[in-house]
Amino acid sequence: MSFFCCENSVGFQSNVFSVLSTVAYRVSVQTGGSTTIPCHYVQKYKTHVKYLCKGDHLYSCSPVVPADPPKSIDKSSISDDINQQTITVTMTDLEPEESVRYWCVVEINGGQNVWIERFYLSVTPELYVDQQEVTGVERGSVIVNCYYSNTGNRKGWCRIGGSGSCVERNSGALDGTSVTLQQTTDAPRRNVTMSDYNVTITVTMSGLKTENTGWYRCGVGDLGMPVHITVRQQTTTHSTTTMTNNIFCFSH
Repeated sequence: MSFFCCENSVGFQSNVFSVLSTVAYRVSVQTGGSTTIPCHYVQKYKTHVKYLCKGDHLYSCSPVVPADPPKSIDKSSISDDINQQTITVTMTDLEPEESVRYWCVVEINGGQNVWIERFYLSVTPELYVDQQEVTGVERGSVIVNCYYSNTGNRKGWCRIGGSGSCVERNSGALDGTSVTLQQTTDAPRRNVTMSDYNVTITVTMSGLKTENTGWYRCGVGDLGMPVHITVRQQTTTHSTTTMTNNIFCFSH
């Protein structure tokens, strides 16, 4: 199926689109907050121009900012890491009227442009993130805590790009690491008034390797919060450590 995109104010021409990915999820951020979203692409698109497009429908979306060269327009910026085959979108100082669907698109000269990922940005307090960057060392562990308020939603921890594998049960393996998911019920956190309780999923990745560096997603229902994990080599001054990152997910 193909889509047509209109002309726009940032210099992109009308193009034909085709669908490369069926990925779609919601990312929620507080008013005035910021978020970073990764969009992974395959090897053959490493040298292609990529850009961010926004709008409810792909055929009528408005390109926001291109990734080649890395640019920042208004409150949005985008960069292209060809080694990780990932474009990274950062949006800051977000307001409720900016709640809309976004598309990560690859430009194909003389052919159909393709969208590689789509996500819906919801500027509401249902999802809160302290930080999206976690660092660990080889053979060590990292811990990510996901807090949410609905026990009925499907939960999981997935790699973005690469193998694309997920762990959705109590334990499993992900790209050579051991992953455990432990669920507990806690008292309300950070004066949250949307829910009378919070459920915590504690994700532990053990036996880290440098190749585990990359983007992951903590998923609760249709909410997905990207987290970037950096695994550094051990040095003589490092001992095996565990790093902890807290993620607060509040789904209705």
